Amino acid sequence: MVVVDIQNDFCPGGALGVSDGGAVIPVLNKHIDAFHRRGDAVFATRDWHPKVTRHFKKHGGIWPVHCVQGTEGAAFHPDLKLPKEAVILSKGTDPGTEGYSVFSARDDKGVAFETLLATMGIKQLFIGGLATDYCVKETGLEALAKGYRVTVLVDAVRGVDLQPGDSDKALAELASHGAHLQK
Repeated sequence: MVVVDIQNDFCPGGALGVSDGGAVIPVLNKHIDAFHRRGDAVFATRDWHPKVTRHFKKHGGIWPVHCVQGTEGAAFHPDLKLPKEAVILSKGTDPGTEGYSVFSARDDKGVAFETLLATMGIKQLFIGGLATDYCVKETGLEALAKGYRVTVLVDAVRGVDLQPGDSDKALAELASHGAHLQK
């Protein structure tokens, strides 16, 4: 299971709060618990931006400053219940790239996500989190392009929706590329 960016800055009241983003936390907690009890791997991604990155509006990007390494905004939401065995993956660490997909992430030892998947023999990903129209979408599309089976946990995602309907379009795009949308 891949839990995408359940961080304070993406939840209501955060620097880039997703409307109704907090509603996914109890749903994700149920999924996390079920996967963990089966002995399946749980990965948790986090935006982990440096202070200066082209990702931020003040440096040429489109986003307000958010999820800066080591800040309270970058911390996982306190209601998220990750097992101690969860693998934490940091993305967005390169100041020259956007880093939306988990495939740009590394664990605390510097091991790339795809290497972890290969080592664990994982061929299918279940994805939930924030935001549907950016990090969830890009993670799913890249996984599909790399030959992984993908299930998006629709009850456990919410989007930014810079343009109305962006999240619905993202889910439709994921489905058109072969993702299973589990409601």
